[in-house]
Amino acid sequence: MSERPRLLPLLGQSGHSGRSAMTCLYRCGNACDHPVPNESENEYFGDLVSGEVSRRGVMRAGAIGAMVLGFSGAAAAAATPAMAAPVAEGFVPGATRKPGNGGTKGKLDFKPIPPNTLDSFVVPNGYDHSVVIKWGDEVVPGAPGFDLNKQTAKAQSKQFGYNNDFVGVIPLGRGGDKALLVVNHEYTNENLMFPGFTTLDALSTEQIKVAMAAHGLSVVEIERVEKTGEWVVVDRGRRAYNRRITASETAFQFTGPAAGSAWLKTAADPRGTTPIGTLNNCAGGVTPWGTVLSGEENFNQYFVGGDAVAAELKPRYARYGISTSARYPSDSRKWDRVQERFDLAKHPNEANRFGWIVEVDPFDPESKPRKHTALGRFKHEGANVIVAKNGKVVAYMGDDERFDYLYKFVSDKKYIAGDSSYARKNNLSLLESGTLYVAKLSYTSAAEIDGTGKLPSDGAFNGTGTWVKLVSGNKSFVDGMTAADVLVFTRLAGDKVGATKMDRPEDVQPSLISGKIYAAMTNNSNRGVGTNAAADEANPRNANKHGHIFEITEDKGDHTGESFSWALPIVCGDPADSSTYFSGYDKTKVSPISCPDNVAFDSTGNLWISTDGNALGGNDGLFATPIEGPEKGHLKQFLTVPRGAETCGPFITEDDRSVFVAVQHPGEINGASVENPASNWPDGDIAKPGVVVTWRRDGGYIGA
Repeated sequence: MSERPRLLPLLGQSGHSGRSAMTCLYRCGNACDHPVPNESENEYFGDLVSGEVSRRGVMRAGAIGAMVLGFSGAAAAAATPAMAAPVAEGFVPGATRKPGNGGTKGKLDFKPIPPNTLDSFVVPNGYDHSVVIKWGDEVVPGAPGFDLNKQTAKAQSKQFGYNNDFVGVIPLGRGGDKALLVVNHEYTNENLMFPGFTTLDALSTEQIKVAMAAHGLSVVEIERVEKTGEWVVVDRGRRAYNRRITASETAFQFTGPAAGSAWLKTAADPRGTTPIGTLNNCAGGVTPWGTVLSGEENFNQYFVGGDAVAAELKPRYARYGISTSARYPSDSRKWDRVQERFDLAKHPNEANRFGWIVEVDPFDPESKPRKHTALGRFKHEGANVIVAKNGKVVAYMGDDERFDYLYKFVSDKKYIAGDSSYARKNNLSLLESGTLYVAKLSYTSAAEIDGTGKLPSDGAFNGTGTWVKLVSGNKSFVDGMTAADVLVFTRLAGDKVGATKMDRPEDVQPSLISGKIYAAMTNNSNRGVGTNAAADEANPRNANKHGHIFEITEDKGDHTGESFSWALPIVCGDPADSSTYFSGYDKTKVSPISCPDNVAFDSTGNLWISTDGNALGGNDGLFATPIEGPEKGHLKQFLTVPRGAETCGPFITEDDRSVFVAVQHPGEINGASVENPASNWPDGDIAKPGVVVTWRRDGGYIGA
């Protein structure tokens, strides 16, 4: 390019990232406009260290040159590969991919998508896509057809929910042509759901019930189209596994040391073992034994009455973002009008029953989903597991809040391979007992970090770290806190042991090829602003709008150990910006990326990154890069989602023939409404969240 075009701003963009103010309200209760919940003054080790409408209308890269938002041009030894084994009952979970299934040797040769602001789903030349399922489609057999003007909670509880986030695709049998699609429904946007919407206060009780039913999860049986990478929902009458899990009706079970503790007991559940519903489910993971893990994230916004809780409890609630000064915070959803339990003045423990990792067995529609207290309570983005060398299961997790922490859980029991009933019973209990840790970092070039993102003189952002033990079974390692205290108020435990404050740690995923762990640090516009913690080597930019990728290598490849090294392979943004870094790769060949959110891997170990809130002015998308070898850091944009939407998922099938993403909150732009939509995706009328599958038209491997 001889001239670098001006970046285009998104309409209705907030001041924190590319998100609209509407997204900030409904998705997280305007979290960035509230005081930072973490007021701890943790001493870091680093301080002590020296120096498309339909697939037939698909847009492809070659057709959108005029819409490009111009950006100027822009190996360590692998750890021992993780164990992998089939799940019981003959099911082979997608999390057990084997090295090199695709035979591509990791080469990514697709033509990258240019940044754009099209109201279309855009894929590379040679690829196609289709909508698998969208808001209001039938999930439970017998669900009525979607009627925008006659929505009911009863109907919605059988239909596909709103704002899909996590996507898991779990093979059903060994033929490779059937699978179970499991999807989180994170939150609702009543502005874009109900005709004639004015305010949340004006919603009818039935509309509130509809919104509650639109939260939760969906389990949907899907099948491959012939021998291609396309997938569709199976015909009616053959949906034995289909299921809806909702915020208002589904009974769950607490497991682990905090189950039955005083913190979890309520008038409706005096034993403290059977919570109702799940809230604000964000990312998740598929386990080697074929279940799905789902993270409860911004649950605080659903509660009112925090001003009336006991004075000694207020700091605990405030640490989780619950207002303790107003009965009805400005972002309240007023669900207490329908279910009294959301009023903390009457039921102060109800909020403690959310913020957990949920495990769902999609192969047993009658099973009760479980909330695992042993994995701690915070604003879980999700959880992803790997089987360690010694057979124990290790789950990695991020707490999605500015200046919060990274965690890992190591099971007491060992994973048992095979499909026997004994193995299945054992594996379903793996997350019920174990040890919970939080990360504390040290740095190699602490004195050189000035907040600009300038690379240290040693040529890398890197250091070492320690996993600090918080609790193991019923034994607490945090002074002044019982095991139940630590597990229910895990953030406070992290504060006490001086965990390292990170820039919104979201999805954390171990590579089953290299054994390394990758975490998306989405952004933190508060870093180094006012009295907030300044940049450090692990979070090297003040007012960090674009985020970065954090890499962990466990010492000696032992995922159960307590020490590790870390590095930043990618510091996001416009490659022309000197504060960005792509593992030393030629930045004139790199796609711009902003606000990484979710991460995934293909069978050869390439890292795939989806974004949320692109602060560079273009639509969010999906990106891929090798993380080993000479092409490490050569990041390329694979697809973009429609206007106002966020790219969620992603999930690459084990055979590398399909990539699934969730298009969340399309058209969520300030001023949009049902009558005045800002996006017409995917049906040409109102915007509807949905799940999309993309495949190569020649039947080849995704990305290669």
